Amino acid sequence: MKKKKAAFSLVELIIMVAFLGIFAAIALPRLNFAIISKQKAEALAQKIVTDLRLTRRLAISDAANNTKGFELKMVGAVPYNTYEIENVDTKATIASHTIDSGLSLINPTGIRYIFGPLGNLEGGATQMIVSTEGRSFTITINPATGAVKCVEN
Repeated sequence: MKKKKAAFSLVELIIMVAFLGIFAAIALPRLNFAIISKQKAEALAQKIVTDLRLTRRLAISDAANNTKGFELKMVGAVPYNTYEIENVDTKATIASHTIDSGLSLINPTGIRYIFGPLGNLEGGATQMIVSTEGRSFTITINPATGAVKCVEN
């Protein structure tokens, strides 16, 4: 007696690949990519907090040479897609960062954050909101001390 070998035929393999392709085409658009967007919002909020603290530190450390301070300012039209750290005295740009599309940066009180030689907020806004679908962060600066705080809403 001869044993039959069990195997898939080429037609069966093609049908299975076609079914998997159809299922992938249906499932892929339904995946929740909002989770990735939410993580990007948190990363942007932390990056802005870090850059605000850097701007404050630069103002304090260069106080002997620069009495006007440093500022973090939004560049472009609303919605902002870039922000820069600038020396207010020399107008030199220290750093520039691009904001990913899909993230919203809302400045309810302005677009400039100017830190003086003592580290205090001398002018500009005191708050901004970073948001995306379903998640937002409020960044607040204490004008008297220049302390920066980030809270998830």
